[in-house]
Amino acid sequence: MSAEKTPVENLAEDQASAELAQLAAEIAHHDELYHGHDAPEVSDAEYDQLKRRNEAIEARFPDLIRDDSPSRRVGSAPLATFAQIMHSRPMLSLDNAFSDEDVRDFVNSVYRFLGQLPDGSIAFTAEPKIDGLSMSIRYENGRLTHAATRGDGTTGENVTENIKTIRQIPNRLPSGVPDVVEVRGEVYMTKSDFLALNEKMAAEGKQTYVNPRNTAAGSLRQLDPKITASRNLKFFAYAWGEMSDMPADTQMDMVEKFAEWGFPVNPLMKRLFSVEDIVSHYIEIGLKRPDLDYEIDGVVYKVDRLDLQQRLGFRSRSPRWATAHKFPAEQAFTKVERIDIQVGRTGALTPVARLTPITVGGVVVTNATLHNEDYIKGIGNSGEPIREEEHDIRIGDTVIVQRAGDVIPQVLDVVMEKRPADAIVYKFPSKCPVCGSHAVREEGESVRRCTGGLVCPAQQIERLRHFVSRDALDIEGFGDQYVDLFFRAGLLKTPADIFRLHQHDAAVRTAILGYREQLQREREARTGKLRKKVAAEDARSFEGVEKLYSSIETHRRVSLERLLFGLGIRHVGEVTAKALARRYLDPKSLIEAVMLASKGRPGSSWHALSAVDGIGAIKLDALVRSVSSEAPVALTLSVENWLANVGLNKKQKQNLLDRFKSAASVLDAVLEASHQAPNDAYKELAQTKDIGEAVADSLIDFVTEQHNRDALDDLLQYLDVFYEPPSSDAGQLSGKTVVFTGNLEKMTRNEAKATAERLGARVSSSVSGKTDLVVAGPGAGSKLADAHKHGVKVITEDEWLAIIV
Repeated sequence: MSAEKTPVENLAEDQASAELAQLAAEIAHHDELYHGHDAPEVSDAEYDQLKRRNEAIEARFPDLIRDDSPSRRVGSAPLATFAQIMHSRPMLSLDNAFSDEDVRDFVNSVYRFLGQLPDGSIAFTAEPKIDGLSMSIRYENGRLTHAATRGDGTTGENVTENIKTIRQIPNRLPSGVPDVVEVRGEVYMTKSDFLALNEKMAAEGKQTYVNPRNTAAGSLRQLDPKITASRNLKFFAYAWGEMSDMPADTQMDMVEKFAEWGFPVNPLMKRLFSVEDIVSHYIEIGLKRPDLDYEIDGVVYKVDRLDLQQRLGFRSRSPRWATAHKFPAEQAFTKVERIDIQVGRTGALTPVARLTPITVGGVVVTNATLHNEDYIKGIGNSGEPIREEEHDIRIGDTVIVQRAGDVIPQVLDVVMEKRPADAIVYKFPSKCPVCGSHAVREEGESVRRCTGGLVCPAQQIERLRHFVSRDALDIEGFGDQYVDLFFRAGLLKTPADIFRLHQHDAAVRTAILGYREQLQREREARTGKLRKKVAAEDARSFEGVEKLYSSIETHRRVSLERLLFGLGIRHVGEVTAKALARRYLDPKSLIEAVMLASKGRPGSSWHALSAVDGIGAIKLDALVRSVSSEAPVALTLSVENWLANVGLNKKQKQNLLDRFKSAASVLDAVLEASHQAPNDAYKELAQTKDIGEAVADSLIDFVTEQHNRDALDDLLQYLDVFYEPPSSDAGQLSGKTVVFTGNLEKMTRNEAKATAERLGARVSSSVSGKTDLVVAGPGAGSKLADAHKHGVKVITEDEWLAIIV
């Protein structure tokens, strides 16, 4: 590294960003020469100087740390681009429980789904949740064939050669095992090995590592398996993927089989039956946690019987038969230096505390979310205090900061004993700090939002950044810098403008050159040194433009789910986007469905009734039908008798009376709600799996805005949108619409619905000409008649079971 480098304290952000990119490439180059070719070009001292320079810049500009940063690579070898392996069965994540009540809810949900009373007859396993790297190891005819990380759950990295260096993992299994065996578990580094490695690195004057989990992950991804072998990684087996034959019937027995085959399994795993015993074991493991030689962050509970796991099945991202009971988050104390407002792509104003840097759980924290203005005041979303009344968060306060895993840190409370006399009370802005538009807070909302909409630069830029991001259209090379640059140049206002950039090539190149010249002028002003312009720099910039155009062109073909997620519609996340894509298949069908639903959006009176505890969709429909023209209450029953005979239980009736004060007021509310009831199109949309009313309303708000439809129509001119069905959409039920009616006697309605969706079908609540199959049990009524009317195939529950087996 040259001595002429600008001191780190004098670097501007753009200089720091450019130098970090150069350092990442330079250090990776030296790593490759040293480890890959055994032909270093620099001395160890020069190499260490590069690493320290990189570390110093990142410490001053933590927001600029790159994905390929040397500080994120464990050891000396560079991160390699491993081959990809598609998992034979997805490696899904687990839902989390954070309290004893959450655990009780999980156990009760298992019993409910299976149609049983919580009588303690179902066994659960409980085992420590290892904080390591998830791994799937495949054996064929007893020989280890390949190993892969979890990756995105569907496809992982091929780390077979590195896995073979872990002495605890057998390369061959004993005779008698199934032909195909996939053992899954966690690769980790012990605390003692981690401390010894850091002591070694410190003694050598090298950068030490942050925590055992990241060190284990980086060690496993080394290009040279010898480095992986030197890290003494460990493994716990606890699950499986594909098995040609199941050697046991329970989770516990399967793990014992793994131990018989030579895999290490966790000795703290137990089989338990009651919530009380499960929680007691959680407490016991928590007390042992400091003395364990490996990091854990909770306890995992699983239904023990494998046939019950099969029946319970999966949600979109996690199994119904397992959950992770997390330990409390780590906490620390620091000061609030100031409070800033960030404006998100939906216009939400989010306060962020800028903190005196503090290390929490091995990670330096400088920012923490304050959620909303009520949180600053110490009031929760329900209106109840979350801290003592005077414990509002002020600038200058000493606060308790909490961090859990990768969750954004948050300020929990104020240390009142340390509040300075000059602590500043924070006043939440009533105008958007970006565009100056009014920031309003709707009734019942905890978030204040900018009303600037598409005229607010913060929202426009954030929406465009989101549109090109990895989980949306994933346009390679189109980062935040280009979004900001082209937006300021007037070349980019809507997503469709991205696909028109090449039509303004001269302006694009002018904007890039102007930006580079501006950076150079600022650099010269700061340093006082004139820098000779090199023509090759412009050429390299223009090569980047051509690559950008090419990347944009290759992303004209996009899946419907990525498009929907990329539009940034409020409440439409990745799971919701997938559900909408699966249900409607193309943009036109979705827009038509939403427009129809908008004509039957339920009104405030309908929502007021549905908000009453115990009054769900079925009871609300029954109430509305009871006051319809076919059943005029005034001609048949008194108000009191009507309320007594409408089919509500005692608690439901009392809840209505508590809410509306009298039977007559209840009747008035139902009559008003009957004129504001949702139409069938709205119900169909809102009742689709993973959708719900909040998403349905957001879709309606978006689609019924003419400027949004115009922008979407404009965008669709440039896109080839397709539906990509999940791998489970194979078989005779794929893409079919199924309706269940009557009483099911051999499985619960929830179980039947979940099974149908798992096999690629869509479950509807009503029968139409587009319905493919009706499963009718005893007591089937109007839906059965509708099936005959539309000529839809009707089968019995036994025939349904024969299809799904």
